[in-house]
Amino acid sequence: MAIGERTFPPAAAQPGTLQRFWNSFSIIFNSKVGTLGLAMVLFWVLVAFVSLFWVPYEPNANQFVQNLPPNAQNWLGTDHLGRDIASRLMTGTQVILLKTRLPGGNVSIPGGVALWGVFGSLAMGVLLGLNAGYRGGWADQIIMQVLDALIAFPQIVLYLVVIAALGQGDLVVILAIAITGAPGVARLARSLAMDIKTRDYIRAAETRGENTWFIMFREILPNARGPLLVDAMLRVGYAIFAIGTLGFLGLGLPPPDPDWGTMVNEARKNIFTNASAVIVPSVAIASLVIGLNLFADGLREELSRYQK
Repeated sequence: MAIGERTFPPAAAQPGTLQRFWNSFSIIFNSKVGTLGLAMVLFWVLVAFVSLFWVPYEPNANQFVQNLPPNAQNWLGTDHLGRDIASRLMTGTQVILLKTRLPGGNVSIPGGVALWGVFGSLAMGVLLGLNAGYRGGWADQIIMQVLDALIAFPQIVLYLVVIAALGQGDLVVILAIAITGAPGVARLARSLAMDIKTRDYIRAAETRGENTWFIMFREILPNARGPLLVDAMLRVGYAIFAIGTLGFLGLGLPPPDPDWGTMVNEARKNIFTNASAVIVPSVAIASLVIGLNLFADGLREELSRYQK
């Protein structure tokens, strides 16, 4: 007679990387504000992707050069030079969200100017803020005094200084956004590090003899990623607004791809005869920035509820 063996229920399968990512990301759908913001952002991302493969007309050529009839089908009209507004708007979205042109203009890398600028400010700010908050002492004093000096200057002045020193270009705009955004990120990272370093698991890591860099980037940073992620979403909106401001001043992204601020600057002289050329890119900037802010607000709300 066989002896019955004790059986145990099978262990629950561990979720994969994609499943964990979806579980973390899907919390945004619990917030109506966050969902609305996400929809607005995804709309412009979709426009940017579509423009990589198709635009109604050549964005920088007028109807005469393209040998088009005067009553050609222009969804959003044309500007004062006869260029299709929809095509220029779609092409400008690429530069902000999807691609960055390297010097020379013939080679581009994935990722828009706004995204790379925010990533640069995050990298610089997190590095400085974690060192200042965790190490304390003279390191904290020196780092924060330098950052406070940068914060004392208006951002537009720092933009103009960087562009005047290095010239115009996508990489220069990225550097300007990174330099002006790094102090704010550093202050946030410092405050989070000063709070987290008092926790028991940090004391345990120090007792084990872990390296200072290991503690900052493997113990403190993962537990501070929520507020930093929300701040990054807000900063993408600030970066887009900064790109539009620089374009309006004639100091933004150089040709050939149009950016939204340049479109407003070129059309403002004819605002009373062709208002759509000013209103359309202005609404585009406002809608994308508002969408990012709504998305960040919803994400912050859900992260706060989850932590409670």
